[in-house]
Amino acid sequence: MFNFFKKKIKHINYESLKIDFHSHILPELDDGSENMEESIELLRKMQGFGYTHLIMSPHVMGDFYKNTPEMILEKLQLLQEASDANGLQITLLASAEYYLDEWFDEKIKAKQLLPFAKNKILFEISYVNEPHNLFDTIFNLQIAGFQPILAHPERYSFFHSRYDMYEKIAQTGCRLQVNLLSLIGYYGPNEKRIAEKLIDNKLAYYLSSDAHKLKHLELLPNVFESELYHEAIKQSHHLELLSEL
Repeated sequence: MFNFFKKKIKHINYESLKIDFHSHILPELDDGSENMEESIELLRKMQGFGYTHLIMSPHVMGDFYKNTPEMILEKLQLLQEASDANGLQITLLASAEYYLDEWFDEKIKAKQLLPFAKNKILFEISYVNEPHNLFDTIFNLQIAGFQPILAHPERYSFFHSRYDMYEKIAQTGCRLQVNLLSLIGYYGPNEKRIAEKLIDNKLAYYLSSDAHKLKHLELLPNVFESELYHEAIKQSHHLELLSEL
């Protein structure tokens, strides 16, 4: 385990990740950016941190955020035009963060999904209730030709006392994406503890911002200066991901 009383490592290279594939920067689609002006401000901040590629991922929930690939790509085009007009030099792409609900399996079977890096699908589960069909969903994604990635596994409290579940999920071939802000305890001490353990055990395949608002990005320098981040990027697969775009 890491000793958090050690002196923080200085001069972390903000460009270590370069790519972020979990954010809510596309405007007016979910609980993230509320308008184009806010999205441009968020893009400018991400570019300032050294990110070169953003794959934005608005929520898709069957009964709440009914975003379709067409709606997402239309908003991406508008944001790209605004980004160009503001002289930003960051590559913009889009996918989605799919919620494991009763409609998700239908979307998988119909292949009505918007993958990134050819076949990757980011999905999340309930924070409150453990889904009974998690492993079936992972299998169905794989059978349909998709690479599943579970978003912020450290935030699912029902797994906190059953760490072996993270290992079982990873053993299926589903990759785990840890939120950057979990590394500094933004979501709580248990989430930070699990994030640390996932990194210790080399199960944190990817790191992403999950940025919804400017306040999230304003905290990222604290993450970049932490020893835990410095260790996590050694095992991350972001350069591999860049090569797959």
